[in-house]
Amino acid sequence: MEWLGHLDATDYTIAREIIQRGTAALFVVAFLSTFHQFPALLGERGLLPVPAYLARRRPGGTPTLFRVRSVGYTDRRLRVMCVVGMVLGASVVVGLPQLGPAWVPIPVFLAMWGLYLSIVAVGQTFYGFGWESMLLEAGFLVGFLGSHAVAPPLLMILFLRWLMLRLEFGAGMIKMRGDPAWRDLTAMDYHHQTQPMPGPLSRWAHLKPHWWHQSETLGSHVVQLVAPWLLLLAPQPIASIAACCIILTQLALVVTGNYAWLNWLTIVIACCGISDGFWRWIVGGPWPGWGPGWEGADAVSSGTAASPVWWHVLVALVVAGLLVLSWKPLKNLVSSHQLMNASFNRWQLVNAYGAFGSMTRQRREVIIEGTLAEDPAEEDWRPYEFKGKPGDVRRRSRQFAPYHLRLDWMMWFLALGSWNATWFARLLDAIVDGEAPIRRLLRVDPFDGRAPRRIRVRVFDYRYATRAERRETGQWWMREELGTLVRSTDGG
Repeated sequence: MEWLGHLDATDYTIAREIIQRGTAALFVVAFLSTFHQFPALLGERGLLPVPAYLARRRPGGTPTLFRVRSVGYTDRRLRVMCVVGMVLGASVVVGLPQLGPAWVPIPVFLAMWGLYLSIVAVGQTFYGFGWESMLLEAGFLVGFLGSHAVAPPLLMILFLRWLMLRLEFGAGMIKMRGDPAWRDLTAMDYHHQTQPMPGPLSRWAHLKPHWWHQSETLGSHVVQLVAPWLLLLAPQPIASIAACCIILTQLALVVTGNYAWLNWLTIVIACCGISDGFWRWIVGGPWPGWGPGWEGADAVSSGTAASPVWWHVLVALVVAGLLVLSWKPLKNLVSSHQLMNASFNRWQLVNAYGAFGSMTRQRREVIIEGTLAEDPAEEDWRPYEFKGKPGDVRRRSRQFAPYHLRLDWMMWFLALGSWNATWFARLLDAIVDGEAPIRRLLRVDPFDGRAPRRIRVRVFDYRYATRAERRETGQWWMREELGTLVRSTDGG
C-alpha cells in the first residue's frame, strides 16, 4: 500500500491551515455582511423582498432552504442562519474541527456552503458578484483537505490549483478579449479612479505617471496569463514562486480598492501552491508555533501518518465528480465568447470568473438629496451620504474590504446606466418614507430619521483632484454636474 503515500501532499500542511482557516474567516465576514444588510435590501420589507421573489419564481435553479415549506423566509430565520454560519466559521478559525477525525471538517464546511448557497439563491442582483460564487466553490472544496489526522490530499490540492487557473487565467483572457485598453496598456490610466469603490490609496495610485500605469497593466497580464499555469504544472519551488506572484498582485489590489473578500480569498486559495519547505525558507526556520507540541503537524510532516484507503477513495470520488463539472468551464476558457462570473450548474461549483473585461473611463456618481423646506432654495438641499461610495468631495475614501457594502456597489452599477432598476425606485420610496432599516445602511442621514419633504437625484462626473487642486481646495474629488435624474419628488 506504499503507493497511497503518493496521494498524500505531506508538504502542504501549512497551506491547509491557511486555506481552511482563511476561507472560514471569510465565511464569517460574508454571514456578518448578510446579517446586517440583507433584511433592509431583500427582507420581508426590503427593496427586493424575498417572499415576493419566491412567489413568482418556479422551483428549480439554485437550491435554497427558504423554499422548504417548514422553513420559508422570515428576517428572523435569515439572521439565525447567519449566526449559525458565523459560529461554524469561527470554530474552524480557532481550529476545533481540525482536531477530530479526517472527515470532521467536511460537514462543517458543507453546512456553511449550504447555508450561504440558500442566501445567494434568493439574493438577486445584490448577490450577483463573482466573489459569492467563488466563496461557495471554495467552501465546498476545502473541507476535503481533511483534519490533522491525515495529510492534505494531493488531488484536492491540485483541484484548488485548477480553481486558481480558472480565476486568474480566466480574468486575464477576459481582459485580452475585451477592452482594447488592456491590449494597448492604458487600462490602469483609468482603473484606480473609476473602479466601483476606491480605497484610501486609490488617489495616490491614480496620480502615478503613465509609465507606472503601463507597468501595472503589463504586470497584470504576466501574472494572470502565466503564473496560474506555473502554479498548476510546474515543480517546486517554481509553483511556490508563481503563487507568491499572485499573492503580491492581490495585496496591491487590497490596498488600492475595495473588492469585498475577492482578493483575500484569492490570496488564501493561492497558498495551495506554496510548500511547507518554501514557507520555512521564507520565515527562516520552522513555522511559528509548530513544534513538538503540535502532534498532528509533526506526524504528517514526518511522513509517518499514512492516510487511510477510505479517505483517498472519498476524495477521489469527489474530485471525479468535480472534473465532470469542469468540462463547460474549460470550454468557456478557450471560447471567443467567454462568459465572466458564470455558474454552469445549480450548486455553484466549478464556476467561471473574471472582471473588468470592459474598462470604465468616466466616473459618474448618483447623489440623492433631500430637503425639509416646502419651497426649497439651493442651500436647503442636503445629501444622503453612503458609507463607501464617493459623495462628499472632501471625504477621503475608506477601506471596507473584506466587508461588502452591497448598496454602495449597486450605486456604482446604477451610475453606469441602469437607471430603471427596480431596487433604486424602491430605495427612493424608502428614503421618502423615512424607513429606518435603509437609513442604517447610510453613513449620513441629513435629517436624523425625519422623512424629507422632497428628494431629488443628481448625476455628477467625479475625478480625483490633482495635487495642486488638493492643496488649493482641500478636496479629494473634483466634480461637475451632468444632469438631474429625479426632480424634486414630494416626500412625507
